Amino acid sequence: MALQKMRSKTKIFQIIASSALVFLLQACVPDSLIKKEDTHLPAVFKEGVSDEDNAANIKWEDFFSDPNLVSLLNIAVENNKEINIMMQRINIARNEIQARRGQYLPFVNIGGGAGKERVGEFTRFGAVEENLPVREGRHFPRYVGDYHFGLFSTWEIDIWKKLRNAKKVAVFEYMASEEGVNFLVTNLVAEIAHSYYELLSLDNQLNNLESNISIQQNALKMVRRLQEFARASTLAIKRYEAEVAKNKSKLYQINQSITVVENRINFLLGRTPQPIQRASDSFMEFKPFMLKTGIPSELLQNRPDIRQAELELSAAALNIDVARAEFYPSFGIRAGVGFEAFALKYLINTPESLAATIAGELVAPLVNRLAIEAEYKNANARQIQAAYEYEQRIIRAFTEVANQVSNINNLEKSYQLKTNQVEALSKSIDIATQLFRSARTDYLDVLLAQRETLDAKADLIEMKQKQIDAMVDLYRSLGGGWQ
Repeated sequence: MALQKMRSKTKIFQIIASSALVFLLQACVPDSLIKKEDTHLPAVFKEGVSDEDNAANIKWEDFFSDPNLVSLLNIAVENNKEINIMMQRINIARNEIQARRGQYLPFVNIGGGAGKERVGEFTRFGAVEENLPVREGRHFPRYVGDYHFGLFSTWEIDIWKKLRNAKKVAVFEYMASEEGVNFLVTNLVAEIAHSYYELLSLDNQLNNLESNISIQQNALKMVRRLQEFARASTLAIKRYEAEVAKNKSKLYQINQSITVVENRINFLLGRTPQPIQRASDSFMEFKPFMLKTGIPSELLQNRPDIRQAELELSAAALNIDVARAEFYPSFGIRAGVGFEAFALKYLINTPESLAATIAGELVAPLVNRLAIEAEYKNANARQIQAAYEYEQRIIRAFTEVANQVSNINNLEKSYQLKTNQVEALSKSIDIATQLFRSARTDYLDVLLAQRETLDAKADLIEMKQKQIDAMVDLYRSLGGGWQ
């Protein structure tokens, strides 16, 4: 009875000592400063209209009406090298989840070994072998064998959820990598759309320049005929010839730009240079439509980069718990079962050669924990960094949408005025030509009217491209293009 009481007291003492050790280790954990992210956004965009039907929810196949562009986007999403690289990162992140899950499950291995050794006679083991017969009439051999095989298991008991939290971190990082691919697709769709519409713009610039060259060549013929009647000078002819030569040289510059843009699109599509199918005739008739911006808070759900930052922030917060658990004791169990004998002929004898072992261990850092403390502080700093990055992406997203909404409104007003300018200048060419034929004005007025009209039409084409680019950028800024 007294022995049982003594054992009970000893067990109670062990429990109290273990608890005291745990509390002591917990008390030595440095304080952490968890930053709470600020996700506050205005209720509406300054120049936008609050609308529940956010345009970002429209799939890019439905958003872009040009079938040639849709075909290019389909090829790009499938073949783009950067996307394929990111997909392998997703696979790596998925495999990391599997690895982390395996860390908190028991490890079971099978193994075996063989060997021989000779111990000195005047040692403990040598004396035992000398005086202990194997069987009646048989002594230990001079070289004792060691043969064994069996199952061996180790298991770290995840009391502090260190390993399970590490698995959750891997899950968050996997989900963040998926959002990273979505963000890449969004930007890829926008970049190809920009390049495609730039290509249409260059085609129209080329047509505009060719039309102007044709007009100037006709004017040059007219001036030459007038020279025959002494109504025009050689100076006028040379000025027109110079103007025609200057504009013809621009044709090569535009053709080179077209080649560069085509090759850029092919690169984004993951293929070698080849002609890009497109329909440029309807470019100037394309009317960019005002997208429904929805409410600013929807950016948190629609923007892949914001969702990626949010997941990275969650992973960073869990990493603090993982780092904190390193200060606490780790509990492990080691076990094994198999056969062991000094000779092969005795190896599978049962129960003589049957061997088993089981042991538990508790290990906790006590002295020189600088490395653990540094990693814990780094995890804390990474959480604060992730919180600031999350806030920064939210502010950037809101600013991008606000800028594009304002840009679209201002470009629409500017485009209308530029259209009026082009119409007035086009009429001025006919008027100047008629006055020149009737000798009521100088040839420079005709040349100036043609030059100004060419520049104004080029500006109008460029502004149309900017309108379309602003529409695409707003779609991207709202978080569309990856669905």
